[in-house]
Amino acid sequence: MSRKEGRARRLAVGEAEFRWSVLHRHEARGEGRYEDCRQVVVIRRSGRPGCLRVVFRAAPGRYVPGGATTASGTVGVVGGAALNLHEPGTARALLDEALARGWRPEGSVAEEADGWALFGAVAARRGAKPEC
Repeated sequence: MSRKEGRARRLAVGEAEFRWSVLHRHEARGEGRYEDCRQVVVIRRSGRPGCLRVVFRAAPGRYVPGGATTASGTVGVVGGAALNLHEPGTARALLDEALARGWRPEGSVAEEADGWALFGAVAARRGAKPEC
C-alpha cells in the first residue's frame, strides 16, 4: 500500500508524541529534467512549532529515489546498507540519533540535518550493514 507523500504519521516515544513524514524534493530544469534529488524526513514534536528536516541528497556512491530504479523512500550506499525511510523503525532511529546528537524538539525553528551524517549510526540501530 502506498502512502500519500508528506502525510504526517504518529510516533510515540514514551510519554511524548512526534509526527514524521517523508518527502521527495528536486529542482526542475525543464524538458523533463530534474536536479538535486533528495529525500527529506520531517520530524516534529506534536504541538511544537519547530521541526527537524533530515535531508538525504543524491551524491556519488549514495542513492536516493529519483526514477524507476529505486523504491520510494529508499536511500543507501552503493554496495552497502540501505534504509527505507517509510518504515516507522527508521523514523524512530533517526529521531533517537538526532536526540543523541543534541537536537532539541522543544525548539521553535526548523533545523536541517545532513541525513548522510546520521546514516551509519541509523543503519547500525536498524541492524543494517553500517557503511562500506
